[in-house]
Amino acid sequence: MRSFAEKKLLVATHNAGKLDEIRAMMAPHGIAVTSAGEMGLPEPAETESSFIGNARIKARAAMQATGLPVLADDSGITVDGLDGAPGVYTADWAETPSGRDFLQAMTRTWNELDARNVPEPRTAQFRATLILLWPDGHEEIFEGVAPGRLVWPPRGVQGHGYDPIFIPDGHDITYAEMTAEEKNRISHRADAFRKLEAAFA
Repeated sequence: MRSFAEKKLLVATHNAGKLDEIRAMMAPHGIAVTSAGEMGLPEPAETESSFIGNARIKARAAMQATGLPVLADDSGITVDGLDGAPGVYTADWAETPSGRDFLQAMTRTWNELDARNVPEPRTAQFRATLILLWPDGHEEIFEGVAPGRLVWPPRGVQGHGYDPIFIPDGHDITYAEMTAEEKNRISHRADAFRKLEAAFA
């Protein structure tokens, strides 16, 4: 694995929360972090059918626009009883004319499991893929997974997305019933970040 020796990193995101999380992780390594959103870059269309493919689209677009090394990610939930759906389309399942509605997405997921008579436990995995891309085209890929099961009805008010119906393995409460600190210790993104940090050691 190539070590990261640069002092500036562009994160291909327009999500302020995600940027704060990555900025905090990089601070001990003396790396200045900026984002595609802060630089006014457009969001490229995510047209691939895999997490790696969509993360690569975001990374390459940001790197080509700036010439900086880039960190990009793509994430979502895969449900075994739905043959891995919604997967890369996790956010799409929540889209409405007035914005994203994840209660709609969670309801659709549970109803489709019911329609298939999928028995419990209804297993699923949150997945995160990070790509670190250098201006010379070299890339390193880091994948994180948080296995668990889905429950109904939704429980808890913390978190976002599918958190209210996802119970991670080894626990008896949903992500949305955990504090941010508890969730972040065991999340798919934390798993990927732990692997990524080895590149900055």
